[in-house]
Parts: sequence; structure tokens; C-alpha cells
Amino acid sequence: MAEFLAGLKRTDYCGSFRMESCGKEVVVTGWTQKRRNLGSLIFVDLRDRTGIVQVVFDETCDKAVFEKAELIRSEFVLAVKGVVRERSSKTNKIATGEVEILASELKILSEADTTPFEILDDTNANEALRLKYRYLDLRRPSLQNKLIVRNKISKVTRDYLDENGFLEIETPFLGKSTPEGARDYLVPSRIHEGCFYALPQSPQIYKQLLMISGMDRYYQLAKCFRDEDLRANRQPEFTQIDLEMSFVEDETDVMYPVEGLIKRVFKETLGLDLGEGHFRTMTYEEGMNKYGSDKPDTRFGMELNDISDCFKDSEFAVFKNALSVGGSVRAINAKGFADKLSRKDLDALVEFVKTLGAKGLCWVTHKTGEGLKSSIMKFLSEEQIAKFSEICNFEEGDALFIAADKNTTVFNTLGGLRLHLAEKFNLIDPNSYDILWITDFPMFEYSEEEDRIVAVHHPFTAPKTEDIPLLFTDPLKMHAKAYDLVINGQEAGGGSIRIHSRELQKQVFTALGLSDEVIRRKFGFFVDAFNYGTPPHGGLALGLDRLVMLITKCDSIKEVIAFPKVQTASCLMSEAPSTVEDKQLEELYLTVNKSEK
Repeated sequence: MAEFLAGLKRTDYCGSFRMESCGKEVVVTGWTQKRRNLGSLIFVDLRDRTGIVQVVFDETCDKAVFEKAELIRSEFVLAVKGVVRERSSKTNKIATGEVEILASELKILSEADTTPFEILDDTNANEALRLKYRYLDLRRPSLQNKLIVRNKISKVTRDYLDENGFLEIETPFLGKSTPEGARDYLVPSRIHEGCFYALPQSPQIYKQLLMISGMDRYYQLAKCFRDEDLRANRQPEFTQIDLEMSFVEDETDVMYPVEGLIKRVFKETLGLDLGEGHFRTMTYEEGMNKYGSDKPDTRFGMELNDISDCFKDSEFAVFKNALSVGGSVRAINAKGFADKLSRKDLDALVEFVKTLGAKGLCWVTHKTGEGLKSSIMKFLSEEQIAKFSEICNFEEGDALFIAADKNTTVFNTLGGLRLHLAEKFNLIDPNSYDILWITDFPMFEYSEEEDRIVAVHHPFTAPKTEDIPLLFTDPLKMHAKAYDLVINGQEAGGGSIRIHSRELQKQVFTALGLSDEVIRRKFGFFVDAFNYGTPPHGGLALGLDRLVMLITKCDSIKEVIAFPKVQTASCLMSEAPSTVEDKQLEELYLTVNKSEK
């Protein structure tokens, strides 16, 4: 039967004991990790979020205490009083491995059924089962440690931004649905029939309004929501370290304070000093041309090479067609890989790039002592081979991979392939950190789906001053005052200098095809605010979940979120989303049309 603490109030945490604790009378509480009954001796490994300590029940215990200890099973919740002493059999597997607690009192605070999986870091339970019983999964030390690191990062962030004059200000969850970006999560209004709130995809408009309000420097650990198809390491709800600053004009006015924050976070969570200088900066164009990505992982080489000129007169249809539509022929050289890749491996790589949107992949290998072999050997002249070999530094032992198509497809193909090869052949030091800024993003891009230009970031991003004349003549050549922070090949955050001119903001809306009526309906209150004095301002949002994931070196963002959702945007534990009662729907003036699936 479960007991109350009844005087056994905790004095210390389980993971806190060391040799200097010997002789101290303590009370510890926690969960039973393991129990070993040796007849006259009972050993219990007691666990809380700080670690494990061994508790011993022996013949010196009161008989009733010993008999109660015999009832203990895995995951029982206990309160134990005893004296810390040196262990006769020490272990380095736990931090408290030199000491143990000789128990004198015991209370079983809660019993436990057999858990659906063992509470161990190296559990082989599948993810779906662990997420169904997430409250048990979170007992595992590795997950608890990740949430502890998350808490530390949040605290460091607040301390740093407070020291630098930022005010923490909350913005609404229930707002207005606006165009651009991902699909909104909508919340029906009971009071306003047929009307909906939208959960924020970000606090973008509100934080700009705070700058217009004169708050000067704002930040928030903001909850954001996006109703989009989930990809790897995406969640429908996530947290941003969101900030905005007034009276800035140059991108570095925002980038440099954020560098200070990142350096503080790494120093206080990992003990890692990132140095005094500024982070590296790479333009968007350089990132795409060299790495096929606007979030390049530069911890290894295998850079892209443009070999289009080698094939400008080629009759090979794949190359000819790509060049005729303004595309390119590019290659990556996997140095020394020719002897590591069998024909089966090469065929598998061809199939892999098809998952990236490529129609195919050409390869040329030069295995040691075997000469050249290629999937397109009959289409290559000696002159072409000599030219691309020089450009790519292609030598004996190397494997060359060639893609030809529209530039976006080529970049995606070779950028994805280089990452795949790096993972397959362990080319990346798992303990390294690669941090850089990507700048000079395009202002706009063409959306084939919408048949119009759309903002690469969002419609409030300021264009480069020198590019403003291109707004109505050649907008796709414009660059934005935007910047992304990239850590280990993943976008850790992004931001921009904002438009503060009401005339320019209206022109950008117009260039995006938004009519006066749509502007008024969607952004009326925001546009009105520009009429009353708007300071130059800019900001950035760091993905807190992503940052914790990168710092803790885990593979999935679900590991750093207490209660995450799966690929279908559902919670296996709570079974959300779920149906609701008809009365609730009636109050919201809603009916549900059930599909005939």
C-alpha cells in the first residue's frame, strides 16, 4: 500500500553523493531502477533526475524495514533514510559509484506495474511504443539530460539578452490569418460566428509593431505553429528564440549580438570556447555553387564543380538539353572512393538521387590500375575528360559524380549526394562544430505552383538598397538584407533587416501580386502602423529545439521536446487530435463533413 512521506522529506538528490558525503545521514527519494535480493542483503539502485545511488538493506535494518524492502519492484517510488558510507565494491559506471546508503527507514510511496519497456538508455523499444508511454520514456537519463540542457540554454539566453538591453515581451497566440508562409492552424471563434483566429507561425508582425511602439529591443521564447507536412526534424509546434532590435540598418548590427549569444550558450552548456572573432560569412550564391545548399556543411570537402563549358558542344542529350534551358552540368569528386565503391554501390547511388528529384546520375571512376570506367563512357571525348579532370582534380582512385539539369535540381542532387556519401563513409568528425552565416539571399523566387514570384523569407524583408530599382524591372535579380545562421549543415536560425518605409513596403506587396484590397484585409492594422513613424529595425529567430538538438548531438528533434508529435502531426500518448462532442461544434457554428474513405 502506498504511504505518505510522513517525516521522510528529501535532504539530497540521488546523484549528489561522493566520498566526502560519507557519514552523513540523508533522505533520498526516487524510482527503483533495479533491485537485487541476496537473502540477507537487498540492493536497490534508486534513480532521480540527477543520477543513481545504491541503497543497501542488511541485518542492521529494523525487521519491518527489511521485510518492506523485499516487496520493492522495478519503478516503485521510494523514500529512504540512511547513512552514506564507502562502497566495498566500487564502480565507475555511475557518478556515485564509490559510495552507497545504508538504509534505516523506508517508505514505499507508490507501487508500479511492469512497464511496457525497460527504463534504460539503450532500450530497444521502438519509437512508437516509447512515444505512447512518453512519461515513461522521459524517465530515461539521456532524455532527462537533454531537457536539462534545454533549460540551461533557455536560462543562458534570458540572462544574455537581459544583460544586452532586451525586454521579454509576450505576443498573442490568437491572431489574424495572413498570407505567405506555411498553412495556418485555425481556431474558430464562439463569439464571432464564421470567424477564425490563427495560431502564430511566428511573432513576426507583432515584434515589428513592438519596434514601432518604441520598445527598442524585444525577445521572447515564442511558441510557433505551422500546419504543414512534416519532414525530418520538423514539428507542427516548435519554439523560437525570437528577437528584434530598433535603429539597425546593417545586417551585422543583428548578427554580431546573436554571435555573442551563441558563444555564451556553447560556453555555458558545453564548456566550448568559440573564440573572439566573428563567425565565417558565406554568400547564398557561394553556398549553392560550392555545396549545393543554402545551409552547407563545410566540415568536409567534396565541393561542386561547374563543368558546363566542357560539354557546351556535346551531343549527349542529357547534357545538351540541360544547357539549352539555362541549366548546368556539375560534378563532385569523391577523392579516393573509386576503390571503395562496387558497381552495385554506384547503382544504389543512382537510385538514391532519384529520391532527391533527379532523373539520374552519371559517374566516372578511375580505380587503381584499371583505367577509366563510366556509365556514359561512349559519350565522352578525350578532350572533355581532360578538361573536367583538370577542373575537378580528378585522379587515379577517384570517383566523379555528374548531374545535369536545371540548376535547382543539380544543386539539390549533388548537395544531397555529398551529404549521403559523408554519412556513409564517416567523413565528418562527430565532435566538431561548424558555424557560419549565409548572407545575400535572393529577395524573391518564382513559384511554379502559384505562377508568381514569392518572398524567399517573408514580405517584410528589406531588399539591398542598391537593388531597389530592380523591383519592377527584374525582381528575381534582387538580393535581400537577410541572413541565416548555419550549424553543422542545419539552419539554426534566420532573420533580416525589415522594411521601415511605408512606400517601399507597399511596393513589395504589389510586386508580390497583393491587391490593395488584400493588403487592407490581411495587413490593414500593420500597414496603418507605418503611418506613425517607424524606426529602422531588424531581427532574427533561432530555433530553440534545433539548437538543443545540435548541442546535445542527437539525431531527432523529438528527443529534445518533452511531448512531441509524430509524422502525422498526432500525439501517440494523448491521441490528439481527436473528435469532439456535437455540442462543442454547435457552439462554434461548425459541422464536420466526413470523407468516404
